[in-house]
Amino acid sequence: MRFLNNLKNPPIIMSIGGSLIVPNGGIDTHFLKKLNTFIRKHTARGKRFFLVAGGGKTARHYAQAGEEVIGNVTNEDLDWLGIHSTRLNAHLLRTIFKDIAHPRIIENYDRKVTDFKKPVIIGAGWKPGWSTDYNAVKIADDYNGKLVINLTNIDYVYTKDPKKYKTAEKIEKLTWEEMEKLVGTEWQPGINAPFDPLATQYAKKLNLTVIITNGHNFNNLDKILSGEKFKGTVVVPFDINPGFYDKEYYFGKKGEYKRYLTPVLRRLLTSVVETYRAWLIKLFLKPKKLLDVGCGTGTLVKKLRRLGVDAYGLEISDYALQSADDDIKPFLIKGSINKLPFEDNSFDTVISFDVLEHIERTNIKSAVKETIRVASRNILHKIYTTDNLWITLFHGYDPSHLSIMSAKDWRNLFRQFDNVILTKKGFFKLPSIFESIFLLKKKQSL
Repeated sequence: MRFLNNLKNPPIIMSIGGSLIVPNGGIDTHFLKKLNTFIRKHTARGKRFFLVAGGGKTARHYAQAGEEVIGNVTNEDLDWLGIHSTRLNAHLLRTIFKDIAHPRIIENYDRKVTDFKKPVIIGAGWKPGWSTDYNAVKIADDYNGKLVINLTNIDYVYTKDPKKYKTAEKIEKLTWEEMEKLVGTEWQPGINAPFDPLATQYAKKLNLTVIITNGHNFNNLDKILSGEKFKGTVVVPFDINPGFYDKEYYFGKKGEYKRYLTPVLRRLLTSVVETYRAWLIKLFLKPKKLLDVGCGTGTLVKKLRRLGVDAYGLEISDYALQSADDDIKPFLIKGSINKLPFEDNSFDTVISFDVLEHIERTNIKSAVKETIRVASRNILHKIYTTDNLWITLFHGYDPSHLSIMSAKDWRNLFRQFDNVILTKKGFFKLPSIFESIFLLKKKQSL
């Protein structure tokens, strides 16, 4: 299997701080046993992992020994002591996961792994000037990773060192620009920062999402992988809020869609696509009263109403609502998918097109739950996934894409809801290379 080309199943990259493996220079076997159980549980469910080991106190002890003997150790030598400490820890991880791990530990990141069948790959330090945080980001760059989980010994990033300052405040979300201000821009061996400054700049360039959290809390790690609300600091490429969805976004300067088209062709294509969608919804779902969540300027709502559907739209962006045609504005409502302003079962059909991938992972399940709550019969979500290679290959970057997962991951998420059934029938779908559509049916309506 060529993992490099396996875009449908991007790996989960975990940077495991040395403070977890060797907190005081002695090995924490209790942590390693729990890590062993956790990784094996999730690989059995189809997940793939890169585990990058840090150096921890082992590196610091060797650095201190060198300084005590010769008085002054160069930064390059300090780096090499740290690198070899990470490699010792990585070999320990390789021993623990020997039956499910690739036989070679990544120590030279210029040599990419191309063929393997094992679900775990272990990484270590590489060369002076590059921390294991940087190596984790390099793996994301080389192997199509979308998420790096940085395991530390604290729950959150704080404004100050919480062990020294009682006034330190936890930070739940940062942009990469804010992280740069927090950690600076220069690398030093043994630096005590929530994320390496050089890795911060690299992750910013890749538009990567990084979660910094406590590696001892494995229940919390389960929540991260299942899209539930968790403890930890999320570092995102762009701070998504209603103000982001402005004129530049809707006209293509910030989003990935239709970047090669003129405004006239863009409007024409949008009209054709929405007409196509409206007819499919009318013919296959036969809705009487419908809600389009994340309706934008209401083009699809307008098409559906012309087909005799009592359709309404919900949108978070003031600009989009103001830009809607006057005749459709009465049927559009401002609101958020995470708290829909409707009673239970208010609509027989609820739909969303290219919305859920814009929701932060901590809010995905609550957003889906809301769409299910207000629907009495059908819930349809079209979502951009890693399976949709035509978007990956021919469209530009969209900074509001916060939760890019495979179609398999979305299916597993939808199956966690007891009151709906995920069905493969009941709606026309193009091949997965073009789109991923998920149709849920309320159980009481079957």
